[in-house]
Amino acid sequence: MGPWPRFLLRRLGNLAAILAALVVVSFLMVRLIPGDPVRRIAGIDATVDYVAAARVSLGLDRSLPEQFFSYIDNLAHGRLGASFVDQEPVTQIVRERLPFTLALAGASLAFVAVFGFVLGLACAIAARDGRRAWLEHSFTGITGMAGAAPELIAAILLAYVFAVTLRWLPVSGAGSTSAVILPALAIGIRPALNLARVVRVEASNVLRSDYIRTARSKRLPAWLIYGRHMAPNVATAALTIAGLLFPFLIGGTVVVENVFAWPGLGTSVVHAVITADYPVIQGLVLLLGLIVVLTNTIVDVLLGILDPRSLVATE
Repeated sequence: MGPWPRFLLRRLGNLAAILAALVVVSFLMVRLIPGDPVRRIAGIDATVDYVAAARVSLGLDRSLPEQFFSYIDNLAHGRLGASFVDQEPVTQIVRERLPFTLALAGASLAFVAVFGFVLGLACAIAARDGRRAWLEHSFTGITGMAGAAPELIAAILLAYVFAVTLRWLPVSGAGSTSAVILPALAIGIRPALNLARVVRVEASNVLRSDYIRTARSKRLPAWLIYGRHMAPNVATAALTIAGLLFPFLIGGTVVVENVFAWPGLGTSVVHAVITADYPVIQGLVLLLGLIVVLTNTIVDVLLGILDPRSLVATE
């Protein structure tokens, strides 16, 4: 087989193994949450007989292996179960809330890709050949400190400044298009700055390469040197880092959605954890994990298209 068939088979095998592990982990992790979901649903005043009957109706009276095989059977038939709390099917929750989470994650990813890439390139170009050393040191220090700020802190600061104090943007909900700006920024600031640091280093290395010197010796326009010769070579490294940062974007949505009352999957996950709603936690964690795994697989394929040498490097 050629490099592409071997590459795709290897990636599909890895994808199957990761998904199998994800199914097992999503089932076992909810059993580690403290508290009895039946007691939380029934209330502290429920009788012993009522609690026992509720446990039977929810299938929690069966052994752990029996529950696991039932879970696998439901997944094989496309069923994610129903919420213990309100009996709403998990698939219905996904249909209602997934578009909001995807919109937020997409806006955050676009901000990270554009802002991080452009900022890193701009700093590398401005400080090339040892020029403006102060700019490089300031860039490293500021992005290092700001890039370490958790999404929760960023969300609170952005909400206080732009929503509460200046009143430029809505503080909660998804009633308008502008409502996505603050949560997207809160999620994307840290990964964007981390991406900018990597892009600056890669771009600085490219600017010192021989073919860039040759392009300058030919008196080519700056836009042609930076746009055609430098940016595509930096894009491969940036795409790799973006794929690694995407799981953090998904994790950030869970936190930020609750700060801004964004009606996505993150708020449902937190509510399900509080109420020990096993089917909802299992279904949403499995779905979010699937999104991350598929995204990383797509990134690997794009890297193979942009740089065919990576196909050989992964043999």
